[in-house]
Amino acid sequence: MSIESVLLPVFVQVVLTFALLIMLAVRRQGMFRNREMHPQDLAVRGAREPMPVAQVAGSFQNQFELPVLFYVLVVLALYTRKADLLFVVMSWSFVLARIAQAAIHVTSNIVPRRGLAFGVSMLVLILMWIIFMIRILAHL
Repeated sequence: MSIESVLLPVFVQVVLTFALLIMLAVRRQGMFRNREMHPQDLAVRGAREPMPVAQVAGSFQNQFELPVLFYVLVVLALYTRKADLLFVVMSWSFVLARIAQAAIHVTSNIVPRRGLAFGVSMLVLILMWIIFMIRILAHL
């Protein structure tokens, strides 16, 4: 596979992360303007935020949990030349599930739906790691 096709899902995941960061800043600024929140409310991590802000903040924080393992795997797969068509398809599946989870998180925030999207992304990533480990250890 070409480097571009392997990295494109990574780029989309990064864009998702930055989009959530921008959305978070916009929502917080709106709350500050409407005096629903004071900037000092953010002085302590875990401080109480209004639900619309807390949803985006939570979704943004999620992008530094499971996706970190995805980023590491992509780098390793490129380095070891184990990134094939299956890898790219699974990468897209992971990223699309992450987009779905984020979309649910910042809108309706229906936990079972959000959990399903998370579960799909987690399962895909676990399978990606298992396949990668087998290919490395079995010299495939």
